[in-house]
Amino acid sequence: MTDTGPTGLRRLSGRQVRAPVPDPSADTSAAADRLLAQRFMAGDAAALRKAYDRHGGTVFAIALRGLGTHHDAEDVAQQVFVRAWRGRATFDAERGTLAGWLVGITRRQVADRHTARARDRAIADRAGRAPQGVEPTSVPDQVVNAVVVADEMNQLPPTVRTVVRLAFFDDLTHQQIATLTGLPLGTVKSHLRRGLERLRRRWEG
Repeated sequence: MTDTGPTGLRRLSGRQVRAPVPDPSADTSAAADRLLAQRFMAGDAAALRKAYDRHGGTVFAIALRGLGTHHDAEDVAQQVFVRAWRGRATFDAERGTLAGWLVGITRRQVADRHTARARDRAIADRAGRAPQGVEPTSVPDQVVNAVVVADEMNQLPPTVRTVVRLAFFDDLTHQQIATLTGLPLGTVKSHLRRGLERLRRRWEG
């Protein structure tokens, strides 16, 4: 995934996660997963990156199989980790693994995307059956503005678009975006500045 890989959200918790004393008889992989889940729940930004490196491929594969397009799969994979990070307090290690929890979020996101597609098709179908020659009612300015912004967002370079979306649609800080995307903090700021400048020029036009 090109634009959407996490690298580290800002540490939102001041707590330090102390590594448990390893049990020589325990399954090393399972023990590592449990420790990663503990760090993730505690708000350790490095654990977010580790979780993405370990489970991002699975999340993307499920999304791609369910949605059929790389673009939608990348969007869903990004949203899965954003939602997981924000909702990490709801993860219950007693009820399952971090991987299983992420898979569950992925399936819900895929289902939501299918629901949105069906809704869009229904709207398009109704619009196609609308009587011809009827003058449209006045369109609120905010609707026009939203269409213009959405169109211009799609014209931004992929990495710049991802940064702008994370900042304004997902309400992440610069440091959180740097962690999530793997970009240096200075690059995140320059991408955001460049994207906003382009949107501003289009808005003025």
